[in-house]
This record gives sequence, structure tokens and C-alpha cells, in this order.
Amino acid sequence: MKHNPDDRRDNVDRIQNNIDHTIQNMVIADEIIATTRDPKKKKSLQNKNEKREDALDSMRNEIKDEADAKEHKYK
Repeated sequence: MKHNPDDRRDNVDRIQNNIDHTIQNMVIADEIIATTRDPKKKKSLQNKNEKREDALDSMRNEIKDEADAKEHKYK
């Protein structure tokens, strides 16, 4: 079976796209938090946003690594 070579050329763009969508989701959640009266929903969205913030930190670190690798031609 022939394996496809690892093509990392679009990783930075893909990760940036994920970062953008995560930030959009956080903004939407913050808007709902500000307008909802349901304490369970507020708490749930606050917890999700905390996890999203952690994910953003990881994605930002990953994008730095990928940018470095891209700059050094993945050597």
C-alpha cells in the first residue's frame, strides 16, 4: 500500500482558520451569556469558553511551530 507524503504546506492556513472560528464561537457565546437568564446555560457557555481559550493557546503554539518549520522548508 502506497502512503501519501506528509503535505504540511497548508497547515498554517488551516490552523489560522481554526483559530478564527474558535474566536467567533467565543464572541457568540459571550453575547448569549450577556443576554440569557438561564444560569445553567451561562455556566455551560463560560466553561466552553475557558476550554476554547486553552485550545487557542495550543493552536497559537502549533502555528508558531508550523511557521518555523515552513520557514526552514520542513527540514
